[in-house]
Amino acid sequence: MSELLNRRLALLSKREHISLLKQCLHGIERECLRVTNGGRLAQTPHPEPLGSALTNALITTDYSESLLEFITPALPNPADTLSTLNKIHRFVYSKLGSEYLWSHSMPCQLPTEENIPIAYYGTSNIGQFKYVYRKGLALRYGKTMQCIAGIHYNFSLPEQLWSLLKNAEGLVSNDRDYQSTAYIALIRNFRRYSWLLIYLFGASPAMDASFLRDRSHQLKVLSSNTLCLPYATSLRMSDLGYQSNAQIGLTPCYNDLNSYANSLREAVATPYAPYVKVGTHKNGEWIQLNTNILQTENEYYSNIRPKRITYTDELPIKALITRDIQYIEARCLDINPFLPMGIDLLVSRFFDAFLLYCALNDSPLFVNNECSKTTSNFLSVAKEGRRPGLQLQCDGRAVDMKWWAIELLEKIAPLAYLLDESQGIHEHSQALDAQLVKVKDPSMTPSAQVLAAMAERKESFAQFSLHQSKVHATNFRQEPLPADQQARFEELARASVAQQTKLEQNEAGDFDVFVELYQASILAIKN
Repeated sequence: MSELLNRRLALLSKREHISLLKQCLHGIERECLRVTNGGRLAQTPHPEPLGSALTNALITTDYSESLLEFITPALPNPADTLSTLNKIHRFVYSKLGSEYLWSHSMPCQLPTEENIPIAYYGTSNIGQFKYVYRKGLALRYGKTMQCIAGIHYNFSLPEQLWSLLKNAEGLVSNDRDYQSTAYIALIRNFRRYSWLLIYLFGASPAMDASFLRDRSHQLKVLSSNTLCLPYATSLRMSDLGYQSNAQIGLTPCYNDLNSYANSLREAVATPYAPYVKVGTHKNGEWIQLNTNILQTENEYYSNIRPKRITYTDELPIKALITRDIQYIEARCLDINPFLPMGIDLLVSRFFDAFLLYCALNDSPLFVNNECSKTTSNFLSVAKEGRRPGLQLQCDGRAVDMKWWAIELLEKIAPLAYLLDESQGIHEHSQALDAQLVKVKDPSMTPSAQVLAAMAERKESFAQFSLHQSKVHATNFRQEPLPADQQARFEELARASVAQQTKLEQNEAGDFDVFVELYQASILAIKN
């Protein structure tokens, strides 16, 4: 264990400081497709009883009108966060009628591209902006790619903890600068070690054949409509997922916040010839927000992002540059089809220990192409993480993945123990022990269990996923919300519709001007 990590552990273990770890915040965003009783993509609009997808803070849509997204508030106790997510599921199922929430990250059998509905957000300028942005995604990457679903885990450490560490280390920088530097360091370590998360929690080793749309591939054919890689952990996070020729040369620097933000700002401002050729309009209608490498910074796909809550009409990049990093969003977690919500408290407890290790451990700057090597490790585990003898790159040498995984878990163990001590529980250590079992026995990983269940039941990917979807639906529908909680969700839905209506009625300014002002504001951002 590094000297720096030892010092920080000793400091945070003190009676007067350990309670700071109880103030970490946890939020979850869970995406899931709406499907029919037969497991086909629902073609119905976003259900009106769920409220406005534009203004409901808890229930919205992601890319497609059929791709729901549930957003919890950030809470100190992840058990409360998961309880909120559970209530959202139960409310949604009370309004879904005969439809189901797809249990898997990889999509159901999809219709043709033109029949995948893009999410619609109304006639306000911001609603149109979100819609045109999605039209641009369809143009650039295809609609099929946008139907992949996942779980995002939002995590922050309390500002007092960062201040405590800064003062203990005798640094003279202001608290906000130190906090951003520390979060960027966390992100570097996350990129170094997130292959472990893909091994432990990857749950998408197979997919419906319709996903590839006759693209060439090297997947194994399990049946006429199911493809897989035998040792894969997460095809969702592999190079079969989100791909972009335009983004190949875009490699944001994770060595400091300004370099990271500037690389994205420049990408939003830099034309890309194939997009320029297409233009922003077709037959007088907007088809993409601009012809640059990125329409907005959110188009850049990464397994982790630095984040800050934005003010109304504030650009995320500007919020980061002017007010620094507030939390991180880990985006590499597959939906576990065996879990009703796709995630449970055991996963959350380990995530917290892993993220705390990334935050407190040494995090050298990326040099000598290390950033690309971390990406290579990540993709190797995504596509063949359960292959016996798999080698990864560590400090310029090839190492056995299993050996490295055990070593990492041993280093994370003191962080799990510290979190347990802060809360008077044993759940973080128990969660870590459960991961060690998976490292020693790959058949215990979710990805292996998915393939085993499909083989045992003689089911295709689509049949297995629909079966799991219906099992989970039964659980949620058999446990309706208490009347008062149901009423609160319904009131939130009604209020969100009223809020969208008010926004549209009071809209001032032309949409074309709105987009121009957005582009100008990107160019105007200064460090």
